[in-house]
Amino acid sequence: MTSAPLVANRRSRRFPGCPPKRLALCAALAAVLGTAGAQAQTAPAQADDGTVYLSPLVTQADETDPYAEPAADSAISADAIDLFGGQNLDDVLRSTAGTFTRDNPQNPGVAVNIRGLEGSGRVNMTIDGIRQNFRFAGHEAQGFTYVDPALLAGIDVSRGAVSGVGGAGALAGSVNFRTLGADDILGGGRDAGGFAALNWGDNGSGFAPVAAGAARWGAISLAAAVSRRSPDDYDNGDGVEVPGTAQDLTSGLIKFEYRPSETHRLSLGGLYYDNDFLANSYNQNIDSRQYTAGYAYTPGTDWVNLRVNAYRSDVTMTYDDAPGIPTGGTAMGRVIEDVGTGFDVSNTSRLGSNLTTTYGVEYFDDDVDVVNSAAVPDRGVNPSGESSIGGVFADTRLSVGITDVIVGLRYDRFTLKGHGSVTAGNPLGMPEGPYTVDRSDGRFNPKLTLALNPADWVQPYVSWSKTFRPPTISETMTGGSHPASGGPPQSFFPNPFLKPETSRGWEAGANFLAGPALTADDSLRVKLGYFHNRVEDYITAVMGQGVYFGNNPGTSTVKGVELEGGYDAGFVFANLSYTHTDSDLPAQVNGFGAQSYVPDDVVSATIGTRLLERRLTLGTRYYKVSRSFIGDINAYDGDPWDPGYHLVDLFANYVFGNGTELRANVSNLLDEAYTPVLSTPAGGSEIDTGRGRTVSLTAKFRF
Repeated sequence: MTSAPLVANRRSRRFPGCPPKRLALCAALAAVLGTAGAQAQTAPAQADDGTVYLSPLVTQADETDPYAEPAADSAISADAIDLFGGQNLDDVLRSTAGTFTRDNPQNPGVAVNIRGLEGSGRVNMTIDGIRQNFRFAGHEAQGFTYVDPALLAGIDVSRGAVSGVGGAGALAGSVNFRTLGADDILGGGRDAGGFAALNWGDNGSGFAPVAAGAARWGAISLAAAVSRRSPDDYDNGDGVEVPGTAQDLTSGLIKFEYRPSETHRLSLGGLYYDNDFLANSYNQNIDSRQYTAGYAYTPGTDWVNLRVNAYRSDVTMTYDDAPGIPTGGTAMGRVIEDVGTGFDVSNTSRLGSNLTTTYGVEYFDDDVDVVNSAAVPDRGVNPSGESSIGGVFADTRLSVGITDVIVGLRYDRFTLKGHGSVTAGNPLGMPEGPYTVDRSDGRFNPKLTLALNPADWVQPYVSWSKTFRPPTISETMTGGSHPASGGPPQSFFPNPFLKPETSRGWEAGANFLAGPALTADDSLRVKLGYFHNRVEDYITAVMGQGVYFGNNPGTSTVKGVELEGGYDAGFVFANLSYTHTDSDLPAQVNGFGAQSYVPDDVVSATIGTRLLERRLTLGTRYYKVSRSFIGDINAYDGDPWDPGYHLVDLFANYVFGNGTELRANVSNLLDEAYTPVLSTPAGGSEIDTGRGRTVSLTAKFRF
């Protein structure tokens, strides 16, 4: 199999697979892993702690259990990520109720879609609470998050209005990708240790090693991890190679925590991601650096439970050459750097036994610097600029008898600054020449929830909320033109008059919790909900004599049903997710941006058993999507529907007494040829882009 051309690998003789500019990171990781390993060797092998594989259900309701909250929340465990081979986050998120992604087999970024809304900040994507605002204008969802699945401890999904930290400017919800920390690596009862895992897969996957170590010295803990993956192009179900699906990824993290007492906790962290790949016809590199600092003050009083976080995100996309084009392509030399800086402060106070309030402030500033190409660095489709979003919020819960009333109120305000030059005859009537954007606006966004607790096993609830999403730098100040060599020439124009998108809607749902249910130690969790949102001033590309982003008139409705749940009796378990979505959002041309219609119906079901004292786990997963509307504007052959498909996976896992773990996955068992709905064609090709049958094997050793 021949892979698509990639930017030359940058390797080191001393640290194989580590780029030279990451030598300091790799040296630090090696030192921490070595220290943790040396300390672990002084202790006997860790005995099995009784945990079992793929057990995401919480057996006792607490604040981390989404089935105990009257909201459309979901939690994805590290085991659930492993269930999909540990490499593809699109498959993981698409199996979560109400959640989908814009799939690009060539671009390794993740673009989360919640309830048919995606891109341009409609869903607030974060890594360890760090807002990810990297965006570019193209044939895409205009918003990607770059994170290595091998370093994830879990994913938290909140659908709908978020009235606390992370909700500023989010129209449809938020998704937080949580990376490994000392507690995740060590588990309970150990002061030093870690793991090393070697993953191998056929169909282009190759080898993918990952190692993590952590140690505690009194009040101090230190954790580190490193991951390496360099897959080739894969084949689809017809045995045809899907071009440009190779990557060359190195990632790592370092985390430090100082906890002198139960009252104070200081944490620092750094996350690094470096990936070479071919997408949008160009060899590209993504260099992402994420930094966090946090402080918690928890004196144990009713009035104070303080959290303070500060963070910085630096993501740079660099275009090299375009393979097959002698001149290298018109965008060669493009550099897009997005530097984001933010903080949040929140405190929880208990005002008596029945009243709790969490209040605070959050702020994020986004500075985008663009060189569009080596030939025309100051002109092009991707603009430079600066934006910010900030807000104050309060979320108060009053419990009276069986009734919980939750009142959330936040005020968010955004600013947008930048400048450019516009040509004569633009469709918005702007005068020819330079222009400047300096605007701001704010909104009150309330959320009201009423929940009843008539019995331990059921909690019905209903909520009403408003959200808004400010226009982005890309939407407001885009420019340049499309090269004639890549299709019909098109001129792009800015629109500094864009209004924010707004949404108002309501939800009704219920949580069902039972344990024991059918046996003495089983557990049943079910979350069922209905949502109905009305979106105004929805922004899409407007095509005509010139292309620009504009607000669509009128109100669009997005509504649907979400069901998720699971049953776990130890020796047998099952999980189910179902989503039905009905959307009349305006159609978006797949070309300057992308449509975001999700399938009408999505079903994901997993069933398995645990044998041999629950050390051996065997199971299968079934995934089915119905046909998906793409919009009449994209029906070039007259059919505005993408066909549906169904997939079958198998998985097995065995855990030895010393914690060593062997895992096997077979994805797309039937080798079905398909193209994931809501996806971008690979380099404009019309071949099916879904991965064909793939076998993955993992050996994970704990020390």
